[in-house]
Amino acid sequence: MQEFGDFANIDIEKLIKTADGQFARVEELEKTIAGLVGRAEDEDGLVTVEFAREGLRELELHPKAMRLGSAELSEKVKEVIREASDDLQRQISEAMVKVFGEEDNPMRFVNDPEGALSQVRSAEAAYNRTFEDVMGELDRIRRRLDL
Repeated sequence: MQEFGDFANIDIEKLIKTADGQFARVEELEKTIAGLVGRAEDEDGLVTVEFAREGLRELELHPKAMRLGSAELSEKVKEVIREASDDLQRQISEAMVKVFGEEDNPMRFVNDPEGALSQVRSAEAAYNRTFEDVMGELDRIRRRLDL
């Protein structure tokens, strides 16, 4: 019988336990993220925003905000919404670091697309090597069976 290299030594029970642990961590992360809310307020306290996973949750305008011109008020609202969204994103990133750790946090690629591309290229190279190995082995089997 032919050896299967490291594949013959895989501890299936350990693999399943590891996968179960990963799924439990992801479920915990989903629950945590569902409860996160980004908040922001302009420096004058005229516009307050809450931003959650589903989008804009709360928009409060102080009565004094009505004295602003429409363009100025519009800009204040857009800026505070952006800040609340950034606050939510920061909280999500922190939650993901707690679950995955700094190195394995998939959110680290949000601000580092070149790093993500590097990971993709590395995975592609590993896939290509594996594919070539499998095709070579299949070719050897075909020749041995005289097919």
